[in-house]
Amino acid sequence: MCGIVGYVGQQQALEIVVAGLRRLEYRGYDSAGVAVISDGELSVRKKAGKLANLETLLGSDPMPQSTTGIGHTRWATHGGPTDSNAHPHVSEDSTVAVIHNGIIENFAELRSELAAAGVHLASETDTEVVAHLLAHELPNADDDLPEAMRRVCRRLEGAFTLVAIDRSQPDVVVGARRNSPLVVGVGDGENFLASDVAAFVAHTKQALELGQDQVVVLTADSVTVTDFAGEPVEAKPYLVDWDASAAEKGGYDLFMLKEIAEQPRAVADSLRGRITKDGRIQLDETNLEEATLRSINKVVVIACGTAAHAGMVAKYAIEHWTRLPVEVELASEFRYRDPIVGPDSLVIAISQSGETMDTLMALRYAKTQGARTLAICNTVGSTIPRESDAVLYTYAGPEIAVASTKAFLTQIIAAYLVGMYLAQVRGTMFEDEIRRVLLQLEDMPSKVDLVLDTTEGVRELARDLANSTSVLFLGRHVGYPVALEGALKLKELAYMHAEGFPAGELKHGPIALIEDGVPVIVVVPSATGRADLHDKVISNIQEVRARGARVIAIAEEGDEGITPFADHVIRIPVVPTLMQPLVATVPLQVFACELATAKGHDVDQPRNLAKSVTVE
Repeated sequence: MCGIVGYVGQQQALEIVVAGLRRLEYRGYDSAGVAVISDGELSVRKKAGKLANLETLLGSDPMPQSTTGIGHTRWATHGGPTDSNAHPHVSEDSTVAVIHNGIIENFAELRSELAAAGVHLASETDTEVVAHLLAHELPNADDDLPEAMRRVCRRLEGAFTLVAIDRSQPDVVVGARRNSPLVVGVGDGENFLASDVAAFVAHTKQALELGQDQVVVLTADSVTVTDFAGEPVEAKPYLVDWDASAAEKGGYDLFMLKEIAEQPRAVADSLRGRITKDGRIQLDETNLEEATLRSINKVVVIACGTAAHAGMVAKYAIEHWTRLPVEVELASEFRYRDPIVGPDSLVIAISQSGETMDTLMALRYAKTQGARTLAICNTVGSTIPRESDAVLYTYAGPEIAVASTKAFLTQIIAAYLVGMYLAQVRGTMFEDEIRRVLLQLEDMPSKVDLVLDTTEGVRELARDLANSTSVLFLGRHVGYPVALEGALKLKELAYMHAEGFPAGELKHGPIALIEDGVPVIVVVPSATGRADLHDKVISNIQEVRARGARVIAIAEEGDEGITPFADHVIRIPVVPTLMQPLVATVPLQVFACELATAKGHDVDQPRNLAKSVTVE
């Protein structure tokens, strides 16, 4: 959600910090600010709105040169998106500046305590209380900012990342994390803190993972990590496997268009290196014994949004291949209904960022019940894979646009690999069957490429429908979660009513929404792979056409049976039934992107949305 950058080194901190914030804009935000230390004084600039507003302010009111600084893009939680609520927040004596991601749940109690002590609070935020608490603790900590941070963190409740600087310690940046992302970039004579490696990957690919309830102290030449009690901790190093150019548009008008186009490569990369020399599937990291996996009697997928739709697709394959029952749960609801999981359950957490707070808390709940856990994630070293027993990374590369595209396809790929891994361990698929499915998956990048080569008609249709007020999506079997994903993309980007339904549920209520001219997009099952469902979907199409719907069918090449019943047909390659979501989703991504563009919306940063939801 919020973007955080900290720097200490030899370069001009303001330039480093602002450039880092620009690379974090995709996370979603409504204000921005920076702070530097120069000649023993704090200098702060902050402004509501986009980063451009802050840059305009910096042009008219320049900051002094400094080699130590912090910066922040805020997503409003406590208090609206105003100049005064923007970060950094400064203590009353202008000693300490603080930036923050997350929510401090006991801030009202702390705020009342500070107000009773005569402290004037200049904002409505929960963050500001930390700045004042740090200033109050500094004398008790022998004016040592790291120790003051540890003392304050022990008083805080909730999920938070904090980064602070102190004017009396001009060469130090201190960070702390609990249930919220923070990574260290290790450079040569300089070091970085950020909520995402994208902020510093142009300067270094060397990174350090920070664990739960840890404080990190940066100088230009050192990185020191302790827990909240002050005990030393050794951070785990890792190498960022992509460079800064991967986070640039690369000639595309939009990050979303670039990421749609990157899907064949992302799918191929997510498959690469998964097979051992003896032909067996392997995960990236696992602490799960094969005997343990053979004892599993239920699989539960926990995820949010697009990741939940990937989990719904995976359910069909995993149940088919393993004969295990699979439940797909919205992570935001999972732990609030006393779910039945235990040592015989495998809980699969799907998250692009690895920091999705709802999914993380659901994962932790599952672990308290003794469940075995496995993460599917795109971000190496993030919290969810670190806290899981096993992990399969998707290797999609950075996804900057808020609306997920390549993450969805690669999550499906990863979930299918997990399903075959379970089938391999449990003996529910023969080796030749697994090889056949793997060959089908390896053919998918070329199939997605074919779809991308034929999307101009989809774009024209989207422009034609730009004035529609509602679009409905129908699907059966694996086409149902594809319909849900298509509707979600349209909601996210075009700000219009869009709903996905199982086609068979039409008669049970949704058909009341059909009126003359309403667009209905139908994901048509394969005529050869699922002829039974294909015929039923044609019946569903006839039902909506009889009531005036404008039918757009997504159907495989050669399916002429659909032609008489659709106003428009979007063709996709012929693929096995379980592979269809990998090709059927792509036109829906293009459709939503083009329709939103026709409406004049900001496709990469849609209103009210953040890329990574790091608060519950």
